[in-house]
Formats: sequence, structure tokens, C-alpha cells
Amino acid sequence: MKKILLIGIGAGNPDHVTMQAVEALNRADVIFVMEKGAAKERLTALRREICRRHLRRPDTRIVEASSPERDTAPADYRACVEDLNKAKQSVFERLIAEEVAEGQCGAFLLWGDPALYDSTLRNVEAIAATGRQTLEIEIIPGIMAPQVLAARHRIPLNRIAQSVHITTGRKLREGWPEEADSVVVMLDGEDSFGGYAETGEDIDIFWGAYLGMEEEILIAGKLADVADEISRVRARARAANGWIMDTYLMRRN
Repeated sequence: MKKILLIGIGAGNPDHVTMQAVEALNRADVIFVMEKGAAKERLTALRREICRRHLRRPDTRIVEASSPERDTAPADYRACVEDLNKAKQSVFERLIAEEVAEGQCGAFLLWGDPALYDSTLRNVEAIAATGRQTLEIEIIPGIMAPQVLAARHRIPLNRIAQSVHITTGRKLREGWPEEADSVVVMLDGEDSFGGYAETGEDIDIFWGAYLGMEEEILIAGKLADVADEISRVRARARAANGWIMDTYLMRRN
């Protein structure tokens, strides 16, 4: 039996790591740091910094490996994601087989929380289901980007007696979620808020990029007033850094 820990490490600030996550880090014999290309080296560096700050065991090994990336503009989104997950499963299974001995514990460090827009749990469960590896999986929750967004803007995510809907930019482009009052949007690569700025509706937006990091950017206001500014800032940030990681809340009035 091998133990696999999926550890939520927060939205980008090493101080987001919980005491439970620190304890889990120090149970691991091997920590896997998944790289996503030179443009996202900052994310890999943050994982290394978390290990530097919190690891107390001198014998814990840190293994870095390249994580497969998906096509950002696929013709068939679901098929593309399925292919990506199969590729990840192959990489993860190889790492677990080669780097984690029987009776040992391996850990994956995951942005935010393993439960929200992260495929690692599904992929590790798929590996366990093959029977080629006997795994015990444990999840350590982490601070999510929507929580950091709300804290940095000093707002609650929901209004009194109302719900909050969490979705993606791709789904937002299909229409405002039915009966939703407040909408948190993640994984938006196409300025999906822009279409709503043109409707004339009274909508507030609270936007944040690189939440918790040194590069953090915050913009808030009436969507019609700040949509163009957000688009310009997003474009500049993406050009400067090679990537952008942002989250925003839109709320109808």
C-alpha cells in the first residue's frame, strides 16, 4: 500500500499553507512538484518556496516533473480535457511507481483546494482503479482563489439570503447562471465579462489577478466603467509574464 496526499497549498502566497498542510508535507517521503513550462516557472518556484519554509524532514525527496498541457483553443473541449487527463494519469502513475516505495507516502502540491477545478483527485483515483497500484488517498483542503478575492476586496461572496454561483469563463459566455445573484468566475481566458458590460445592466465586478502573489492586481467597480480597463490590464500582464491567473466576482444590482 502506498499513501498519496493531495495537499491544497492556497492561491499563491506561501502563508496560505495551513498547519494541517504543513503536517502533511512532513509525512511525505516524496513530494511531487509539477512544472508547467518556462512561462509558469513562478508557480514552480512558489512550490519550492513552500517546501523550503515548511519541510522539517531532511530525508524528504522533492521530485520535479513536467505536467502535460492542453490545447487552449480546442475544437472539442471535452475530448481535449479527456486526452489531457489520460496524459496526466500516465505521468502520475509513472512517478508513483518509480518514486514511491511500498509503505511510503507521496504528495502532490495543488493550487487552491483539490476539490475545485483540479483534476488530480480524479486522475489518482483512475490510477488506483486500474489495480496496478494499491493506493490510499488523503486530501488536505486549501485556501481557494475565491476566498482570497473576497478577502482582498473586503467583501462577502454572497448577499444576505442569496446564493453564490461558481463557474468558468467558458460557461459564463453561454449565459448568466439561472437565478444566480452573485457569480464567481475562474479559468477565464477570453474576457468573458466583456459581453455583459455591453448589455446596460447594473453589474458590479470585483477582479483580481495573481491573488496572494507579489504581482497581485485588484480592480473593482461598475462593470460598464471598468471592463475595458480590466481587459487592458489582463493583456499587459499576460504579455509581461507569459500567463495570467485571475478570478472575479460579478454581482447584479
